Amino acid sequence: MDNDYTIDADDIAATIRSSDVVVLRFVAVGQRLLLDLRTSESEGPLIRVVRPVSSVQERYKDLRRLRPRFALPERIVALWWPRFARSLAASDVWSEVVARLHTSGHPSAVAGASAAIDELVRLERCATLDAIAGEGYRTLWSASARRR
Repeated sequence: MDNDYTIDADDIAATIRSSDVVVLRFVAVGQRLLLDLRTSESEGPLIRVVRPVSSVQERYKDLRRLRPRFALPERIVALWWPRFARSLAASDVWSEVVARLHTSGHPSAVAGASAAIDELVRLERCATLDAIAGEGYRTLWSASARRR
């Protein structure tokens, strides 16, 4: 079940249309979805699952490593997606991302974006299974072996 947070899809879509670099945060996984929508004649947009960082400066450093042929952007927009990645993939917001990729002149970027969403969905599934199995989690209290 997904969280029941209200999302202003129009506002997020407008941000996607107007921003060069967007990082999306998710509920169940620590990884982020980097949308670097800048292009050149030889290089298309970059949509990739990236690790979380501890500061904005670290994100800029990571971006410089990932996109050395591009100058650093003036800003990086961070958005919180309070639902699961699969709901992003089915949303009008994702349709806006895909539309922007189609108009970039680099058709392979759509396949890269699809692979990134698939990876996030897989990571969320693994995190859910780990939570159910207790892998990497500690309980706050333990169940008593005997009945009271």
